[in-house]
Amino acid sequence: QEASHRFALPTSGSGGAVKQENFVLSTSGTDQVKGVMTLQGDALCQADVNLKMPRNNQLLHFAFREDKQWKLQQIQDARNHVNQAIYLLMNRDVNYQFKTGLEVLKLMDAVMLQLSRARNRLTTPATLTLPEIASSGLTKMFTPVLPPDILVNFYINLNKLCLTVYQLHVLQPSTTKNFKPAGGSVLHNPGAMFEFGSQRYEVSHVHKVECVVPWLNDALVFFTVSLQLCQQLKDKISVFSSYWNYRPY
Repeated sequence: QEASHRFALPTSGSGGAVKQENFVLSTSGTDQVKGVMTLQGDALCQADVNLKMPRNNQLLHFAFREDKQWKLQQIQDARNHVNQAIYLLMNRDVNYQFKTGLEVLKLMDAVMLQLSRARNRLTTPATLTLPEIASSGLTKMFTPVLPPDILVNFYINLNKLCLTVYQLHVLQPSTTKNFKPAGGSVLHNPGAMFEFGSQRYEVSHVHKVECVVPWLNDALVFFTVSLQLCQQLKDKISVFSSYWNYRPY
């Protein structure tokens, strides 16, 4: 229940919207990229990014268009799994009585599966290829429009909201003899190559900035505690089951 409350969205008719939270994304020791993100539940409703170009120290600024929001699928999925776990536990008459230990074990296994999936969605960001990032709807979220040599990606990693900015340079036809397209990854390194729109690119610079989202931290703690409680109940049932199996009648 506590984990579920951290993901709570207003039900229709409750009158209240989920509060907006502002986060400053930066890294210590460098000011190449700074971002201010506004998170509302599972949606990034505002993003403001400043990028200092290494070559000429030119400052680029881009922000979400007023009419756009970016859904963070990881948060959405984690919330759905938590709610499914609660549904499994509550989907019985209040006077229902379990008949066997096996019945309880099956229920705990089903609940633990949902809780593990919820936790894994936050701890395991999606691996994406650079063409997938380039063709993502995220590139169309900004004003002014992102320059063709800039890619961005947002994701959740554990309790952190992360922003990665990739700077690219176009590979000339004469240099593509050693072209090896990069596979999928959470974070691509400088030197990674890819082809997009009949043009070949190489990543020249990578900037990653992040910040802790406190309620995601809470949710991860509650997932761990919940899974431990489920396991403790399973262990106790197993102990008693072994006694019952040896009863003399």
